[in-house]
Parts: sequence; C-alpha cells; structure tokens
Amino acid sequence: MDYKSAGVDVEAGRDFVRRIKSRVESTYRPEVLGNLGGFSGLFSLPTGYQEPVLVSGTDGVGTKLRLAHQMQKHDTVGIDLVAMCVNDVLTCGAEPLFFLDYLATGHLEPAELAQVVDGVATGCQQAGCALLGGETAEMPGFYQPQEYDLAGFCVGIVDRPKVLDGSKIAVGDAVIGLASSGVHSNGFSLVRKIVEEKAYTWGSHIKGPEGQTLGEVLLTPTQIYVKPIHAALKAGLTIHGMAHITGGGLPENLPRCLSDTQSVQIDPQSWEPLPIFQWLEQEGHVPIVDMYNTFNMGIGFVVIVPNEQASATLEFFQAQDIIANQIGTIIEGKGEVLGLPT
Repeated sequence: MDYKSAGVDVEAGRDFVRRIKSRVESTYRPEVLGNLGGFSGLFSLPTGYQEPVLVSGTDGVGTKLRLAHQMQKHDTVGIDLVAMCVNDVLTCGAEPLFFLDYLATGHLEPAELAQVVDGVATGCQQAGCALLGGETAEMPGFYQPQEYDLAGFCVGIVDRPKVLDGSKIAVGDAVIGLASSGVHSNGFSLVRKIVEEKAYTWGSHIKGPEGQTLGEVLLTPTQIYVKPIHAALKAGLTIHGMAHITGGGLPENLPRCLSDTQSVQIDPQSWEPLPIFQWLEQEGHVPIVDMYNTFNMGIGFVVIVPNEQASATLEFFQAQDIIANQIGTIIEGKGEVLGLPT
C-alpha cells in the first residue's frame, strides 16, 4: 500500500500548486515578502500609520458550497469567501492587508479547485489585499470525493484614532444602506429546503436577470464594499459606524455597532429588495419576520453618518455604482431595530 492507494494523491497536490501560483502572485502588494510555497507568509507593515492596530476576521461560505458542487460552477465561491471576511474587517475602518484560505476536500481535482482559488484571487483584487498563502487538505473518508469546504482568514490595519467602534454614533444620525448583489452567503440551508421541497432545479428560470437560471442568480457572489468605503473616507466623508449585514439580517447585525442606549428606526419602504427575495418568500411561504431575520433583504452593508451628510453620502456611493438609500435614523433605545415588518 502507499499514500495514493489510501486516497491522497501527492502529485495532484503539486499540480494544483503549479496551476494557482501565477494567479496567487497576481494579488501581491509591495509589502509581501517571499514567494508562494514556504511554510508561512511574510508581510511587512505598510508605512503612514501613526498607531497601527491589526484587525483580524475569519469566516466561511456555508452551504452555498452545496449549490456550487451541484452546478459544477466553482469560480465564484472564492469571491464569497473573501467578501465575508474583508467586509467584517472593514466595519471598524480597517484596510484589509492580506488573506489566507483553507480548502479541504475528499479528492483533490487540480483543475476544479484551481477555479476556486481563482475566485479567491479575484476577491482579493477587489478588496485590494494580497492572497498571502493557504492550505489545501485532501481528506478521503471525511469528505465525499466531489466535495470541498472553505474557510478564510483576513488581517487588516487601521490607525487607533480612526477606529470605528460605535462610540461616535449619535441620536439623529442617518442610516445609509448599500445594496447587496443578492442573497450573498447566508440563509442557504433555507434556500435549499425551499428549492428541494418545491421540486425546482437549479436550472429553473424565475423572474430576475434576463437569461439567468435560479442557480446562477443564487451563485451571484457577495458584494465587496472595501474600495467604495475607503474612497468615501479618503474623500472626507464622515462615517460614525458601519455594519456588515450577514446571518441574522438587519435585526441581528445593525445593533452590533450601536451603544446600549441607541436603536435604529428603519423605513422598509425606502429600498426595493431584489426579486429573488420575493420569490423565496412566496415559494417557501416564509413569514416576513423570518425573511428579515435570515436574509439581507437587499441591504448588504450599512454606514451611519451625520444627518447633514446624508445627501452627500448617497450621491458619493451612487457615483461609485453602488445603489444607496437612507433606510433609517438612529434614535434613543435599547439596541433594537424598529420598524421592520412583523
């Protein structure tokens, strides 16, 4: 017996590294030291920071991966992986510096998994961070042969005086919602249950982007908000707080940037959710309160700004091709999101 007969193909692993090397290196920033293939990644701190604070975040893609497996489409979930991490790091005002991925599979298919890493590299380029390294584990008997799982890890940096921790948020501030690109990477256990019980297929056509199947709509990668947000900060716009709208939707994520004496009054008529959310609600007979507690409902990221800067903030993001709406106001309260349908 040998390692290959036990299910681990060392040569396939080497082929995989050869396939991804140039794509990984295309994400490098000037601070990257060394080359792909070492035992660790080296990164020097960028200059220009007075009191640099490192910020870290980690996440995965969840059961959206099941959809990618079933559709045999692997070039977008890597973008999701990066987005879930860098958008979290961004909420305190940090600039993402570098990213690492962990990819585990039952059987290593170099060409297929190279598509996954290509998506990770695309996500890193959209976020302006380096894909510094990663780990690929072939684990026969633990995962099914055609399955893989993903986890990501991001490190960013921010000057201590510029950290956004919610302390600057004041009653009367405007809550600006930045549009999501779709379902993003949360709620897919419910999505899959609706599709399976209603006997739809990923190739079914629904009301939505012309020519796209249900599977293609759902695989739309998570929006990465890093560059538009940092462009706003560099342009001098004042941002008091930010929230990444992930699992738990607006009710769970918005309070994370508030004090215990503040709440948010939301106007749900102030934006138009994408058709996919209406489809999920109707086909699954999902109560509206569960829709808002499961999905982003069309708002992927929130910035909180002084009320007098609301119009300028909306105009700025719209000029960056990001659909933005004022969706609410900060009020006195107990860390709640008020005004959503019940």
